[in-house]
Amino acid sequence: MNALTTTSLARAARALARRDADLARVIALHGVPPLWAREPGFASLILIILEQQVSLASAKAAFTRLAQACGTVTPAAVLQFDDAALKQIGFSRQKAGYARGLAQRILDGTFDPAALERMSDARARAALIDLKGVGAWTADIYLLMALRRPDVWPHGDLALVKAAGRVKRLHPRPTPEAWEALAEPWRPYRSVAARVLWTEYLGGKVT
Repeated sequence: MNALTTTSLARAARALARRDADLARVIALHGVPPLWAREPGFASLILIILEQQVSLASAKAAFTRLAQACGTVTPAAVLQFDDAALKQIGFSRQKAGYARGLAQRILDGTFDPAALERMSDARARAALIDLKGVGAWTADIYLLMALRRPDVWPHGDLALVKAAGRVKRLHPRPTPEAWEALAEPWRPYRSVAARVLWTEYLGGKVT
């Protein structure tokens, strides 16, 4: 499957700017957004699970502590820790269960992250959502950042909702149906539109 690169991202951003004046203003102000790519695999899935419903800073801090404890974040390494140890690292009890369950499924061969790279967006998303603790948002973020698929619109991402509300002057906050409809004109580059809007949300202060 085609994955976004810095070159194709810039090309897609220019195409979006030509068709959408609001996105064009954001790109003119902040420039082409970063690729924000992550390595596909177990470690990235664990980080995204940690990011569920918490700040990115606290999730990153917990993941850094995990990496320091493990050496390398692998399924076998994570399974060395019980729930109490993972709680000390920064996992909630629920997320500790998700992490250990994911690690076990990889080790017993019932889930293979590498296989996602050969699947369509729909099949990869379904395979991810089949994992306990992985919902639509987590699957979408993995597709967008780790697999770098060009046309993913993250389900209910709060930062995107806020940024789109400002950029598109949406009052009140869009319903889930309206949220999906909002991104339709941005196909086949909805992942790029998401990156543009995240840049707006961050005020251009990207790393």
